[in-house]
Amino acid sequence: MLDIKMIRDQAAAVRQRLALRGAGDEQQIDAILALDEARRQTLTEVENLKALRNRVSKEIGALMGQKKKDEAEAKKAETRNIGERIGELDRKVTETEEALEKLLLRLPNLPHASVPQGRSSDDNPEIRTWGAKPAFPFQPKAHTDLCASLRLVDFDRGAKLSGSGFLLYTNWGARLERALIQFLLDLHVTGHGFTEVSPPYIVGRHCMTGVGQFPKFEDQAYAAQEGLDAGTMGKLYLLPTAEAPVANIHREEILKESQLPIRYVAYSPCFRAEAGAAGVGTRGMIRVHQFDKVELIKIVKPEQGYDELELMVGNAEKALQTLGLHYRVILLCTGDMGFASAKTYDIEVWAPGQGQYLEVSSCSNCEDFQARRMNLRYKTATGENRFPHILNGSGTALARLFVALIETCQQADGSVLIPPPLQPYLKADRITP
Repeated sequence: MLDIKMIRDQAAAVRQRLALRGAGDEQQIDAILALDEARRQTLTEVENLKALRNRVSKEIGALMGQKKKDEAEAKKAETRNIGERIGELDRKVTETEEALEKLLLRLPNLPHASVPQGRSSDDNPEIRTWGAKPAFPFQPKAHTDLCASLRLVDFDRGAKLSGSGFLLYTNWGARLERALIQFLLDLHVTGHGFTEVSPPYIVGRHCMTGVGQFPKFEDQAYAAQEGLDAGTMGKLYLLPTAEAPVANIHREEILKESQLPIRYVAYSPCFRAEAGAAGVGTRGMIRVHQFDKVELIKIVKPEQGYDELELMVGNAEKALQTLGLHYRVILLCTGDMGFASAKTYDIEVWAPGQGQYLEVSSCSNCEDFQARRMNLRYKTATGENRFPHILNGSGTALARLFVALIETCQQADGSVLIPPPLQPYLKADRITP
């Protein structure tokens, strides 16, 4: 969340930067400032009353020593009244703080100064491309046709098992998916110096709130229930991305400065209900409710945040370069950025059968926005407790990588060539009909 002191001291600048997102969030600043002022005034009144109660309590002792019992009893009644008033004000402070936190949790991050202004994805500038679109001496097939002819994915039976938007990988399809996951993990561990972790796939509400998924995107989550106990519903959730558990590993901790930077990589399935989202449930692998992803997380000192972001984008790009897939890097504009992000790059890989680019990685610096929500700090050499920058990135996501790979590597005879770096994992150089 945003620093309330920054909002208080730089209200006009905060409004201006929020307005760049184009969602009207800047309109909440007046309400936030009013609640903050009310909270501070009430706290001041409470402190004054406590000081008064202390003075009166001392007077009671003096009066009792002077045998002035009636006056002492009157002072005791006064302290009781003061105590009741303090209790009322304490409850008011709690209510005000809860209302203030509710607003702050729904306020998005501020765009970094280097983020271009824009309203939608149409305004996202292309930063660079790698490779060239493959040319085919035949009409390339879409992944749905390739999956059917090579029996890689059974869409109909996947839907029969869990409903639309779920996939059943079969035979070489299942093996290719597993090979891609292993390839990506090994690349980031051995090639890029990340530490692999394997997190729970179900997380608490506090983790979802910590990374900014809740309360904003609660309607897109799958909530879990323990058996028949309806009272447990909404306490645990299927993770939408490994970012939710991994970024929270050190929540409520004070790290040593020497521990930074921390770099984690994790595989997980990802579950997204995306209620009402266009395209979910249509035949194919482009937009589904469950998909696999290898996630990158960094916890770094603020002065290193944006250098580490560029490195993270490069780490994700390396996966596509190694597989020989054409892609482009896009810088998201202010109106297209994620809720928690201060700056985001998207990497989009070319899928010839679709005739379009598909997003397979989104790399963001959330600055201290998430660290504040999860109360994660580090102690500097001078003893100061500071909030670190937290970065997240897909390194990369499937099933779109799966789609781009089989569409790019398809052959005229209907087979799919396997890129050499992936062959040791799949133990094959080609998938044939």
